[in-house]
Amino acid sequence: MRKGIPLAAALIVFASSAMAQTSTLSMTCEEAAGMVSSEGAAVLSTGPNTYDRYVSSQNSCQLDQVLEPAWVPTSNTAQCPVGYRCRSPGY
Repeated sequence: MRKGIPLAAALIVFASSAMAQTSTLSMTCEEAAGMVSSEGAAVLSTGPNTYDRYVSSQNSCQLDQVLEPAWVPTSNTAQCPVGYRCRSPGY
């Protein structure tokens, strides 16, 4: 058995549990937008098994990507303007 496989599996489980703790459904709109703004980029859960990466500016995207405004559900609003998503043109 390769040593890297159990380590990779442990990292995936750890990352999944860490992401589950950043659910927008348990935050106010201000908290979710503030997290993205202060971190520059954050992976947030928006529901069961639903995750995406949200950014505050073009600096967090690849050079060939564009910004797309993003809204997420939070504990106090159905559509919170949390920041942006990085998308490839024509996506």
